[in-house]
Amino acid sequence: MKQTPLHDVHEQSGAKMVDFGGWHMPVQYGPILEEATRVRTKAGLFDLGHMGRLSVQGPDTVRFLDSIATNYVDRIPVNSIRYTLFCKEDGNPIDDLLVYRGEDDIYLVVNASNTDAVLGWMESRKAGFDVQIDHRTDRETMIALQGPHALEVLCGVTSDCDLEKLGYYKFTFGTVCGLENTRISRTGYTGENGFELYFPNEDAGSIWNALLEAGSEAGVKPIGLAARDTLRLEAGMPLYGHEIDEQHNPVEADLGFAISFAEEKGDWVGRGALEAIRQQPRRKLVGFTTAGKRVPRQGYQLYRGEEKVGEVCSGAVSPTLETNIGTGYIPVELAVMSLELDMDIRGKRQAVELRPLPFYSRTRK
Repeated sequence: MKQTPLHDVHEQSGAKMVDFGGWHMPVQYGPILEEATRVRTKAGLFDLGHMGRLSVQGPDTVRFLDSIATNYVDRIPVNSIRYTLFCKEDGNPIDDLLVYRGEDDIYLVVNASNTDAVLGWMESRKAGFDVQIDHRTDRETMIALQGPHALEVLCGVTSDCDLEKLGYYKFTFGTVCGLENTRISRTGYTGENGFELYFPNEDAGSIWNALLEAGSEAGVKPIGLAARDTLRLEAGMPLYGHEIDEQHNPVEADLGFAISFAEEKGDWVGRGALEAIRQQPRRKLVGFTTAGKRVPRQGYQLYRGEEKVGEVCSGAVSPTLETNIGTGYIPVELAVMSLELDMDIRGKRQAVELRPLPFYSRTRK
């Protein structure tokens, strides 16, 4: 398995390590629900070094990416970030990703398990475009500081930029913990106010430890991937391999904000298929809660009476809502909040209640 530059730090901290997308990653340091609650109430530090990082450069960079991305890359302002997807001709995604538009390049952050597939697919599509793709995953690392206290903690160790003025889905460069030219973005896969930092591998340990020390009074602790999954589910954010994959398209996943059908964008891979799906969707992604003892898990079946109508994509115990939450696909004509459904768990039924997504928003609690 691959390892991030912080691998030994995690093991020395007593983290439980697991295989995640081919990487040996910390799934938890302590109780998962306590870690999730810490991010919601204080702040947590995440190692995201397993995520893929690609830099695309050259005179045809924007035109190339607009030919394969669902979002309109040419309309992204410099120093802004947009969520997008790369889809196959049938409209189903190869991956979802973040697009950072810089002055001289466009920086992509993709899912760990899909990095090689995305890179290979981009290489196969770049004929006729004057572009170069630089795979930086093995040279750079990525960490995230998330939670209500993230801004104050990061401001205390950052100079050469004003983080308070850095807008949501924007990025800049500054000096963090003494390291110049650190890429700093403000997105946050947890639904909290948060930041991502990108820098060379050799600086990973020093910056990680410096942030934990700087944030000790604010309650900052390292957080594992299990709590991150719970947090993103509460925030209604999709995870590749769960809400979206090669059988679940972004239209039915309610990701229309990341799809541009503007005539000026021109044709792009999957456009025709997604236009047709938009006209007549078959399924809809819905959220639900259940008060039963058993936690919903991916693959559990959803029933309306004796009729199977869908299946669970993601499920977890939500410490914020203090109940079980989940997502699943059901026929679009059934996606009404008054619908009565059951979830089948090893032959036993458990009632579920449909809920609008997201389950949690820091601006709408």
